[in-house]
Amino acid sequence: MKSFLIIGLSTYGVHLCKELARLDNEIMIADKDPAAVEAMVKYSVSAKICDCTQAEVLESFGADEFDCCFVCLGNNFTETLEISYMLKELGAKKVIAEVNRDLEIKFLLRNGADEAVYPELDAARRIAAKESSDSVFDALALSDGYSVYETETPVKWRGETVKSLNVRAKYNINILATKNEEGMRPMLSPDYRFNGNDHLIVMCHEDDIRRLFKY
Repeated sequence: MKSFLIIGLSTYGVHLCKELARLDNEIMIADKDPAAVEAMVKYSVSAKICDCTQAEVLESFGADEFDCCFVCLGNNFTETLEISYMLKELGAKKVIAEVNRDLEIKFLLRNGADEAVYPELDAARRIAAKESSDSVFDALALSDGYSVYETETPVKWRGETVKSLNVRAKYNINILATKNEEGMRPMLSPDYRFNGNDHLIVMCHEDDIRRLFKY
C-alpha cells in the first residue's frame, strides 16, 4: 500500500482518486470546492477544503511523507505551477502535474514537477493509433513516440519462430507477450511459433508499428 496526496479534483483528479482507492492505496485529497471534496471523502483517508497556493497550507500536509503528490487543477496552469514548485521545495518525493497544453509540460518539468500528464492528448493518441489500423486493437502511449500496442500477428510472421524472425533486430519491436482465448503468455521463448490466433503485446516506436502494418 502506498500513500498519495491529490491536490485538485478536476475530472482527471476524480478518476485518479477512485482508481488509486480501488487499488487499496491511502489518499489525502485537497480542493477549494467543498462540494467536490464532500463527493470524494469516501475514497480518502483525509480530506481538506483549502487554498493550496498558500505555503502554510501545503506545509501542514507533510508533503515529504507521501509516495507521490498529484496536482490536478484542470486548466489552472498558474496555480499548478506554483503548487508543483512549492511541493518540491517542501521535500515531496515525486510530483506529477496535470496539463492541458504541450507548452505547459516544459515549464512544469523545469520548475518542480517530475512528470506531466496530458489526459486529453494521451486519450487522443490511444484512439488515433487504434482506429488508424484494423491490425491495432489498443495502444498505451509511453513517451517520445513510444507505446505499448496490442496487435494482430502479421500474416508474414505466422508459422515463424521468434528466433527465425529476429524481431527486435529486424523490426525494432520488443514482444512483451501473446494473448489469446486461453490468456496471456509473457516472456516468449526463441522457439515460440506465431499463429494467426495470437494477439501480440509489443512495445515500439509509432514509426515501427506503422511500417509493420503499412498504415
